Amino acid sequence: MGLSLSTARWLAPASFLIDFAAQQYGMLSSPNMKDIHDRNLSFFSPQPFFIAGFFFPQQLFQVGWLYRLWKLDENKPEQRRELEQIVDFVPYYSLGNLCIAAWMLAWNNERLDISNIFVTVNSLTQLYYIMAKLPPMNTKSTSSVLTHIVSKTFAGIGVLDLLHNTSAGFFRNQPATLPIKVLTGVGFGVASAFSDWIFGGCLVYDLVALAVGQSGIAGSGSWSTWLSMYAVGAAGIVTARNVAKPPYVSEYEMLPPDDTV
Repeated sequence: MGLSLSTARWLAPASFLIDFAAQQYGMLSSPNMKDIHDRNLSFFSPQPFFIAGFFFPQQLFQVGWLYRLWKLDENKPEQRRELEQIVDFVPYYSLGNLCIAAWMLAWNNERLDISNIFVTVNSLTQLYYIMAKLPPMNTKSTSSVLTHIVSKTFAGIGVLDLLHNTSAGFFRNQPATLPIKVLTGVGFGVASAFSDWIFGGCLVYDLVALAVGQSGIAGSGSWSTWLSMYAVGAAGIVTARNVAKPPYVSEYEMLPPDDTV
């Protein structure tokens, strides 16, 4: 999925603007995205303001990442290495933005079956990138740090989006069964054991958003308590995993000794 720098420099910001416009439509239209959420509650419905709270700071990191895509000079060897890290993610980033924009249009038209297609493509794309394509974070490279933050927060909120849309689209007004409760704990527990601070933090945030959201749904019973315990457990697993095996590297461990690419 490699792209030229010139293509990346127009594709990434264009996809960002399309997604941003779709998000504004989702919030300002009638019915808006929260109205659709409230009409289609299920066992993975989060507190919607948690998603909005995640959206704003994540946009700021994206702007910083996009700024470096335009600012860095490919003719300077050190900056060329920085650019390569950014450009490598651009196809996945752009596809994700376009999927989220399309998801918003389908969601606000209450076609949750169609919106689920787009959210599934986005979530799986972002998860694939961080698991199979993303190199270790170089803490002395701003481009590496920003690429990790943007890609892993995309993937992290993508997990919540996928759970939410699937449950709302196909299991509306249904409570969590025991198998769902158990599989949720196992799934988040296993994912936490392989997560760094960024993606792991997103998983904990997802669980908190779900716990708060379920606490406000009549008939959810103890499911909110289960999710709260999962959030505490996931936080403990992520902390233990990252303290025992720090996931990041320094510039001197990562970069080659000369200016070759």
